[in-house]
Amino acid sequence: MFPKRFVLKRLLLLVPVLIGVATLVFSVLHLSPGDPALTIAGERASQEFVERIRSDLGLNDPIWVQYVDFLGNVVRFDFGESYIINRNTTVREVLSNTLPVTLELALYGQLFGILFGIPLGVLSAVKQDTFTDHATRVGALAGISVPIFWSGPLLILLFAQVLGVLPTSGRISSVYNVAEISVTGMVTIDTLIAGNWEMFRSAVRHMFLPSIVIGVYSMALISRMMRSSMLEVVRQDYMRTARAKGQGAKITVLKHGFRNALIPVVTIIGIQFGGLLGGAVLTETVFAIGGIGTLLVEAIEVGDYPIVQGTVLTFAFLFTLVNLVVDITYSYLDPRIQQ
Repeated sequence: MFPKRFVLKRLLLLVPVLIGVATLVFSVLHLSPGDPALTIAGERASQEFVERIRSDLGLNDPIWVQYVDFLGNVVRFDFGESYIINRNTTVREVLSNTLPVTLELALYGQLFGILFGIPLGVLSAVKQDTFTDHATRVGALAGISVPIFWSGPLLILLFAQVLGVLPTSGRISSVYNVAEISVTGMVTIDTLIAGNWEMFRSAVRHMFLPSIVIGVYSMALISRMMRSSMLEVVRQDYMRTARAKGQGAKITVLKHGFRNALIPVVTIIGIQFGGLLGGAVLTETVFAIGGIGTLLVEAIEVGDYPIVQGTVLTFAFLFTLVNLVVDITYSYLDPRIQQ
């Protein structure tokens, strides 16, 4: 059980962080050179359209009124309408269509990193200075060093072009209409809920390579941190005491060492999830997956400020939410943190 006071305290600490991010986003729009309304509308836009944008964004009001209204809209998750990318469509609707795509990709990438990174880190620590340890460390170093824009095309070349076992792009085969069964926006989950196994297999095959590409870096970093943390834990006195009392090495590591070694690794997992959301931009580009990452890049290029504001604040909210989960996990792994 997690103390309500501890969780409430962490929730309250998130408020100033989100206000700070919202203030920064507001400042970027209003303190940047030029007329924001003219930038959004474009130089060839009519004066009527420019005035409409200025009115919609409240640019005719005093700056403090604009700021208060902006914070109120953020609380309601109301960022207005898109003026360029999806004209006359609310930012909330645009984000609801693209955010699940990136979340699905990041979740599977993080799951891959955790499932393989933690066991490899533990194995490397207990087999210190052996061939297994050296091979794991070299593999982790390679995983950290190889960029997504290089590993992605290589995997596409190998599995799609040479072996022909996996598709090159997209989230699911074009013969299926995912919109008819959409519930969460995550194609693998929606097809599973619908009970359509053909669509589910197609979704898994399409998401496999992108998840591997985005998850390799996470796996490498987690395994390195897990190895370092486990090596530090196994040298503690309580570990030596357990072994001296006749407890087996495997039981000692799993029962006493593993949980304590996880504490710094949880931090890396939380930070990495935020990094995966940002790193999804390259992965979505390589595999032609239209998520929130590519949406943000496109919005910045064309100057669609409502989309930029909504996307950045959504990223910030997700990142702070992940940090909250990390703090709660801390309190479970080490109850002293609650004090």
